[in-house]
Amino acid sequence: MLKSFASGAMFGDSVGSGASRVLALHGWRRERGDFRRVLDGLDALALDLPGFGASPPPPEAWGSAQYAAAVAPVLEEMESDGPPVVLGHSFGGRVAVHLAAEWPERVAALVLTGVPLLRPASATAGAGRKPPLAFRTARALHRRGLFPDDRMEALRKRHGSADYRAASGVMRDVLVRVVNETYEEQLRAVRCPVELVWGDDDTAAPLEVAERAAEMLGDLATLTVVPGAGHLTPTTAPDALRDAVERRLAP
Repeated sequence: MLKSFASGAMFGDSVGSGASRVLALHGWRRERGDFRRVLDGLDALALDLPGFGASPPPPEAWGSAQYAAAVAPVLEEMESDGPPVVLGHSFGGRVAVHLAAEWPERVAALVLTGVPLLRPASATAGAGRKPPLAFRTARALHRRGLFPDDRMEALRKRHGSADYRAASGVMRDVLVRVVNETYEEQLRAVRCPVELVWGDDDTAAPLEVAERAAEMLGDLATLTVVPGAGHLTPTTAPDALRDAVERRLAP
């Protein structure tokens, strides 16, 4: 059943017949329906984050911390018997980590999958790579008002990622902001159990990211590797996620 939350700022599907014990947060360019198979039969809420699905975009270019601040009141509106398990995929996992770090009393456990929590070593090694000279020149001229907007937009689309090309307006600015975030500080602040469920063929958030996060979390973390799974685990490996959620719901 579709419901509104936070005074209409977000919408989500409530499933089950009792008070919600799970909050599911989807990835970038995804929506609440990704979790249908994971949550089937559970008392849960799958939320559309601002700017996706049924939820309107944020008023400005939020980072994941601002998304978490917007979602935090939803945890109270869920009318749960206690803090829920928060399940986060990719972008939703960025938000989930902030929730657990900033509002530990509201989160019983985290289940994270395909979340770019840390920069892979390969990405760090290539951090010095620059965009092509033609793009950098056009960008500098555009900042001075010497290069037209339409041609600059065409260059951005040519050289940007698929996510960047698909985004527009404030959501493009959100994307630029969040892809440059890392979460070492938030991981160190987490005090609840954390299930890391990862596809060994995830190219967007490689398994190395989960392994390093597990090391940082220590005894709080459990890492489950799903052979052959890629990045979209909520739809391609729902059973593994369901098992992790149920482990954290068990008394």
